[in-house]
Amino acid sequence: MIRLSKRMSKALRHQPERIGLTLDPAGWVPLADLLSALGVSEADVREVVARNDKKRFTIDGDRIRANQGHSVEVDLGLPTAVPPGQLFHGTVARYLDDIMREGLRPMNRHDVHLSPDRETAHRVGSRRGRPLILTVDAAAMHADGHEFRLSANGVWLTQHVPARYLQTS
Repeated sequence: MIRLSKRMSKALRHQPERIGLTLDPAGWVPLADLLSALGVSEADVREVVARNDKKRFTIDGDRIRANQGHSVEVDLGLPTAVPPGQLFHGTVARYLDDIMREGLRPMNRHDVHLSPDRETAHRVGSRRGRPLILTVDAAAMHADGHEFRLSANGVWLTQHVPARYLQTS
């Protein structure tokens, strides 16, 4: 299932055209088109959606999309939201100097992804080595006019986190 989840991420977040898919402006694609393009069963895709620990995908009727993390142009239509006082970001030490100089940037994605708790940030940071957890002063950012949006799977999104709002934990 992990392999299929990665294939779905590539198709729904990064390179839909490589397998002949076209996402609508909000990132949706007919479920039948995804099944055909990947050559998999609906049951397998539904299992990935249901069991994915990060809840990366949503099925709505006969369509599917990734909840966030796109590098292709989409508008997920997420309204702005008031964040909790603190959010967290998992990374690794080798990036810390750049982050503390430039802040958190979206890199090849549309937004910076922030976690609501340390445990989630720890899992995210662990993908690249020994994790380092950064605490984001989301309350101060919001008070200073930075916008936040909350994805369907609980990931907080913002365009940039300036370094002055970051602390190492």
